[in-house]
Amino acid sequence: MNDEQLLRYSRQVLLPQIDFDGQQRLLDSHVLIIGLGGLGSPVALYLAAAGIGKLTLVDDDDVELSNLQRQIIHAEKDVGRAKVHSAADSVKAINSALQLDIKTSRLDRQALETVVDEVDVVVDCSDNFATRFLLNEVTQQYRTPLVSGAAIRMEGQVTVYDPRLGEHNCYQCLYQNKGELQQSCSESGVLSPLLGVIGSIQAVETVKLIAQFGESLAGRLLLIDATTMQWREIKLKANPDCPICQS
Repeated sequence: MNDEQLLRYSRQVLLPQIDFDGQQRLLDSHVLIIGLGGLGSPVALYLAAAGIGKLTLVDDDDVELSNLQRQIIHAEKDVGRAKVHSAADSVKAINSALQLDIKTSRLDRQALETVVDEVDVVVDCSDNFATRFLLNEVTQQYRTPLVSGAAIRMEGQVTVYDPRLGEHNCYQCLYQNKGELQQSCSESGVLSPLLGVIGSIQAVETVKLIAQFGESLAGRLLLIDATTMQWREIKLKANPDCPICQS
């Protein structure tokens, strides 16, 4: 790190869990964020601020007026723009040294495999089961940690799937890939700051994985009910018949 970086990241370097070595790991890291909506917004902003060296941003949507209630990385002037371009401007405004790779189309399996093979952590901020199941399969294949979050109405959840661990579970151990219909925020609504809470936890877990400190949420599902502000933790176990992580 140079003197400017030491000053910028001094509040993190002061933490014994991070120190110089941990901050250097962050600066040398590459993170993939899928989705630049309500969850991807705080994730991208905080990872850029924390000193992640390179972000690959993926989203095939444009900014709409209804997004601005919760997708804090975008502004009124961005309505009609591609979300990845709007998000790129926002994170660059925070950290001009950040390297960016932006993708404006949804990645098919081959393209996703190419990207996942290059990154240290994948952060799932998507809003559909098809993407989540595909991300799960590819990250398990390439043994890349996956930080998963979701929020709807007044409820949110976050966990980590880490195939590098000897005993681990995956997304498909928790949810069966049967092509069920899913609810969306546009149909059911969502509390704006709740997405910030879940996205911020995803960012924390990403930093922990890269800087190599603490205990990740691997094997634990953290749930929040914002109505009562109660947190619950559920222990996750691998499904011995899972075709993805136990095959």
